[in-house]
This record gives sequence, structure tokens and C-alpha cells, in this order.
Amino acid sequence: MELGRLVPVPPREVWTSEAHDFTPWLLANYESLREALGIDLELSAAEHRVGEFSLDLIGRDLGNNTVVIVENQLEATDHGHLGQILTYAAGTGASTIVWLATSFREEHRQALDWLNQRTAEDVHFFGVQVSVVKIGESPPAPLFEVVAKPNDWQKRLRTATRAGTVSPRGELYRDFWSRYLKRISGRGWGRRQTPPPANWMDFPSPISGTRINPSFAAGGRIRHELYLDSGDGENNLELFEAILQRREAFEAAYGCPLEFEELPGKRACRISEYAEGAIDKADDWDSYMDWFIDAAERMRVAIAAISNGAGSIVAAGSMEGAAPIGETTVTAARRSDLTS
Repeated sequence: MELGRLVPVPPREVWTSEAHDFTPWLLANYESLREALGIDLELSAAEHRVGEFSLDLIGRDLGNNTVVIVENQLEATDHGHLGQILTYAAGTGASTIVWLATSFREEHRQALDWLNQRTAEDVHFFGVQVSVVKIGESPPAPLFEVVAKPNDWQKRLRTATRAGTVSPRGELYRDFWSRYLKRISGRGWGRRQTPPPANWMDFPSPISGTRINPSFAAGGRIRHELYLDSGDGENNLELFEAILQRREAFEAAYGCPLEFEELPGKRACRISEYAEGAIDKADDWDSYMDWFIDAAERMRVAIAAISNGAGSIVAAGSMEGAAPIGETTVTAARRSDLTS
């Protein structure tokens, strides 16, 4: 039997520019990174604004709905990027911080180990070394090797999986969302997700800085919403007010009045519709799913009616091509306000 031989390929031969080639590629092709990290990763946006700076990639861990950030470096690690990941972690409230580079200096690997030992248990720092290989004339293939991770990371993952500490109500939610995901399969509403034992799910939105979410709200109600959270409260409010200025056109396209909820005291805002419903009424689940799907379709129609096609809102009365309002990037938001 004749076997091929792995040949290393310089990463810069595949991705000439980190910002223009590698980062967009990783945003669209993060499955291998997800497997290397061992988390249910979803990357949602590139060049996410953090104050005056731009984070390479932001997303979330679908398993626990926490923020994940990724900072890329198509070269050996340096002190500058170490400072950047700390700045971005603080600015986004990230729980998982991934520093990706072609090689790690021992001092920087030790720094990540030190951070994992000193920070809270729900904060995780990873160092991931990226390389490229091919066999003969095959297309180049990326390799992601985790060189720094939290202590006993794989053991913790296995323990959490075995523990199965999900309440009976959480199991109901997980069963409902599992069926819902099957119902919407093929609609193009985002990548595969793991059904959570939580009262809500979220999906990508055409407007940057927002998500389209079905949920079970308090008071025996179900809710479908456009959830505004770019990670920055001021940006969220600016975007909320921009949509509010287009309320008439937005609601006309949606097909009925909506609740515009600024959510004072919270970072996020939402625009929502409510109906009666509760997770423990399993006989009504099919009708809830029908309502969620219809609301999601109408929400996307309403978004298209007021956006410029590039993820931004156009001001009322503006001509096509006018400067966008409230342009932000998508983040995975913590949803502590959704309770039932």
C-alpha cells in the first residue's frame, strides 16, 4: 500500500493577508477550530468594535450561551497581541478567549496557563497553533493544535456531560427546541445548533448587532423578538432608535403592531410580539412552532423593508445608498432578562 506524506505549507502562501484572507475564511470555516477546542462554537462576526479597537472574531459557545472571542496572528506570538486579548476579553465580557497564532513563544504559553490558574472558573484562555499541510497535489488543509488550555479541560467537559444536571423543565425546553430545529431545517436561518435546556434560542439576523429569537417568556406567554445587543449599550440604543424612527414601515411589513422595549437598566433592547403559551402544555407545541416560524418569516420581511441590504438601517426619508445608522456587529448576548 502506497501512502502519501504530509508536507507543510507556509500559512502565508494560503492566506496572504490576515485581515482580508484568513479572518474571513475562519469566520466561514470554523468547524475544525470548534473540534479542536471541544466546544459548540459559533462565530458570528468579524472586526467587532471594542471601543476604538477591532476584535478579529466574536461568537458564542452554544452549549452555555457565553461569549467567545478569537484573536488571530499569522506569525509568532508577541506581547502586543497578549495585551489585545485581555483588552477584548474585558470589553466583550468573554468567557472563552482564543489566541490563534502560527507559533507560540514559551513565555506567552506560560502566560495563558497563568491566566487559566488565576481567573474565575467560567473564564477560559486557549492558545491554538495553526498550520497548513497537504499530501502530494491535494488542496492545503488547516491544522489547529491546542497548546494552552484550562487545567483538566477535557476532564471538565466529560464530567459536565456525565453529570446531566438538567432540570425536568430544562428537559422540556430541550425537547421542544429539538423538534423546532427539525421543523426549520433547510430554511437557511443559521448553522446547526444544539437544542438548549433553556427557555429561548437565538438565530442570526440580517441586521448587524441583532439576533432573531423565539422564547418562552414569563406570565404564560411566548415571545418572538428582534434582540439588539452588539455588546455596547450605546450602540444598541442608537440602533433601537433608528428602527423606532422607521416603526411605521417596519410594522407595516411585519403585518401587525410590535412591542418596542428599550429595557431600561439593561444593555440590550428588543422589538417583540407576544402570544399565549407555556412549555408545560405539550399538546400545544405544534401551534407554538407554527407561530414562531410565521413570526420569524415576517420579521425577516420587516428587516428587509428598512435595511440597506448590508446589515444596516437606512434613516427614514433617506434615498437608497444613504449613510447607514447604527452600524454595529453581531455578538452573542447574555440573556439574563429572559426568565419563565
